[in-house]
Amino acid sequence: MSIFEKAAPAVRKETKRVAVITLVCVLIMWAVFLIGHLIAPGKIPFDYRVILGGAGGGLVAVANFFMMGLAVQKATNEADEAGARMVIRASYSRRMVMQVIWLILALAVPFIQPVAGVLPLVFPSTGIKVLSILGLLKT
Repeated sequence: MSIFEKAAPAVRKETKRVAVITLVCVLIMWAVFLIGHLIAPGKIPFDYRVILGGAGGGLVAVANFFMMGLAVQKATNEADEAGARMVIRASYSRRMVMQVIWLILALAVPFIQPVAGVLPLVFPSTGIKVLSILGLLKT
């Protein structure tokens, strides 16, 4: 049984939703890069580095959300509040380390376009907020 299958149904459902939101945002980002490249090819890149950056950043963003859901699931099973807080803090620390490592890679590795690598990290929260404001987010 995979870790995704062990997750609570609500965690799986919300992670799938966030994955779709993130994918749509990454596709839009790629389209913007492409259009920008067609308009100003010398200033705005569109190559494999943009694709790798968007794919990697999107995966990190969805993994972050999934790990957060697992932590909340685990915290709710804790007997005391102190144990639940410890689970949430440990998860937060691990997720921040994962994102910082990705940020360093996205900024330092030459085969990842930095903007395309970093931008997807904000797509889940931004997408959820936009869908909520538009009344399109069904619970």
